Amino acid sequence: MMEKKKINTPGFGAYVFQLLSEKYTINECDIGEDALLSKKGIELRTESYDVQGLGHLCIMRMAGLGGLMGMETIVLSVTEKDVPLFNLDWLAVFGKEVQIAELYDVQIEFQPDWLQKKYEMIKDRDAGIADYTSGKEHWYDDIRYSCTYEKTGRKTVSAKLHRAGRDCARVYLAQAAKAPDCDPAVKMDKIRDFAERLYAEGGPAVDMITSLFGEETAKRVILRHMYGVE
Repeated sequence: MMEKKKINTPGFGAYVFQLLSEKYTINECDIGEDALLSKKGIELRTESYDVQGLGHLCIMRMAGLGGLMGMETIVLSVTEKDVPLFNLDWLAVFGKEVQIAELYDVQIEFQPDWLQKKYEMIKDRDAGIADYTSGKEHWYDDIRYSCTYEKTGRKTVSAKLHRAGRDCARVYLAQAAKAPDCDPAVKMDKIRDFAERLYAEGGPAVDMITSLFGEETAKRVILRHMYGVE
């Protein structure tokens, strides 16, 4: 049996799972060997869930570099409510952390004004923390909301970064709870378009998974486990 590496993360997966479990029935998906992938000293653990009445939840954790690198990603692909796609990413490398909470426009019609205002308030509260930028343009920039939270820093701001991640997840779920219902099939198609383009054109996490585990595994992880569209 492969020995699991210890991954020290902010615990966003457990936090989001708990919030969801208070309102929805959650069923874990059997993803077989994809639940634990390891190569070149890097370990990727994936959990995939169907959330009845809402959509799909994915929790991913990565560890490597002898414990000097850690990552936690939460993806909520909501098909029952007309809300944006939610990605929560935390990355730590050599003591420096990056906290990102992204919203992507995959709605059919609804515009989440309340949610955007809440995200802006969280960003304003943390104005003293350095902004993070990848320095690159990505194909999804045009559909990513400008209220996306992107901050970076070392241990002195860790608690604030983690608080922001939890707050962004909490207000997203609050918006989802009161957003209008929508046609799940139509919403699924929009999320599928996003996921397939993400796999085809890439992004930081997708590129890393592909380089480590190959295209076939990466496609399965991205489409089936992360976004629940396959």
